[in-house]
Amino acid sequence: MFSDIPVDVSLAHAGERIRKNDLYVELGGPDVKEKFELVKVLQDGITDGTIKVVGPDISGMEPGKTYPIGIMIEIAGPELESDFEGVIERRIHEYANYIDGFMHLNQRYDIWARLSKKSFNKGFNTLTYVGKVLEGLLKNEFPIIQQMQITIYTDAEKISPAHAEAVSSYEARDSRARGLTDKDVEVFYGCALCQSFAPNHVCIITPQRYANCGAISWFDGRAAARIDPKGLIFPIEKGQCLEPEKGEYTGVDESAKKRSFGEVNRVYLYSAFTYPHTSCGCFEGIAFYIPEVDGFGIVTRSYREPTVNGLAFSTMADSTGGGRQIDGFHGISLEYMRSPKFISADGGYARVVWMPADLKEMMKPFIPPEVFEKIPTEKDVKDVDELREYLKRQSHPAVERWETKDEKPEEAHVEMPAFAPVFSGEEIPISVGGIKLTLKNAKIYADRVIIQSARPRKPGSGE
Repeated sequence: MFSDIPVDVSLAHAGERIRKNDLYVELGGPDVKEKFELVKVLQDGITDGTIKVVGPDISGMEPGKTYPIGIMIEIAGPELESDFEGVIERRIHEYANYIDGFMHLNQRYDIWARLSKKSFNKGFNTLTYVGKVLEGLLKNEFPIIQQMQITIYTDAEKISPAHAEAVSSYEARDSRARGLTDKDVEVFYGCALCQSFAPNHVCIITPQRYANCGAISWFDGRAAARIDPKGLIFPIEKGQCLEPEKGEYTGVDESAKKRSFGEVNRVYLYSAFTYPHTSCGCFEGIAFYIPEVDGFGIVTRSYREPTVNGLAFSTMADSTGGGRQIDGFHGISLEYMRSPKFISADGGYARVVWMPADLKEMMKPFIPPEVFEKIPTEKDVKDVDELREYLKRQSHPAVERWETKDEKPEEAHVEMPAFAPVFSGEEIPISVGGIKLTLKNAKIYADRVIIQSARPRKPGSGE
């Protein structure tokens, strides 16, 4: 299909990572403010097969530099509906990763792409090749697309109007989905698009819990299942509700067990503990447990500094992704943070004790007013000690969970269900008596986990 493209295009390249030493150019990413990818259904005005680059193309880019990136795909066809836009849009991530030496991460307004030196040296010197791959694979999967034109923006000034249009489109889709609750429907949807990255992971998409990537709503799931009934986005009958507070359903459990090949047997949709929803690596943010204050911090992919617990997003992402169920590390979408079900079983925003300032402002309409001013940011506290004192001064609701307001919760006890792994990994190093042991492909099980602060107490200080 792609004989005119100088590198291989196949599923075998999905999941490839391009590090800095192999980087030719970078597109988007955390250092670029405006980036996007958008699919629009139009009735007319499309010139089929047109692929245009607005701004410098790869051949004119300076090696090692970072450039903006915007991908606008306009499609037409009598059977197309606007509901299909988000579904088709999500495939950009999947199909761009089929290109040898081209890495694509995330989606919507947070995309990050890299081209390797190897592929550039083979002749991959224009972004029209990316457009050709997307056009060919999207038309092949969705025959209802009869016409398509693609515009790729790399100019920092000319991308702004298109970026604003994209953000407006995302908000219109998201606000529509906020009108439904999980009780209003009998069917949820599952998305296995990221199983090439995390084989045991399946996103459960409900009206009140977006896909972790932030790109697939319940309406998008419904549209995808209509377009391709045998595809990677599929209906899940809710079944019986076993845990209303935590959000456990028999149909979700059965689907998770089947799709994860028996690795995931139970899922709590509204909790980050015991049976948390799994994550791949495309989540927009992480809700991470801070045992010293018995609360949650929230960090997004765009936040580059260490968080209040001293760990950066990238470090915690390794513990959060991979399709594992790890207590206290919860991959989330920004839209899930706007939902009344956001970690509702764990206390919701009354349990949130830290987040970046820009994220806090973004979520202001969805955070209860009585809690908003009590949640500190990087501007208020720098470490866990300062965090604890700030929460006490502000009378944050999390303080009420402590045994007394003058005692620090040194241990957080988490009861574990039978046969639930608390840690797993390809290699787990253990040092005993001067001897180092390495466990290969190990899973560690426990009846109870105690999360304890490693900081020494100050004698006579009560800390």
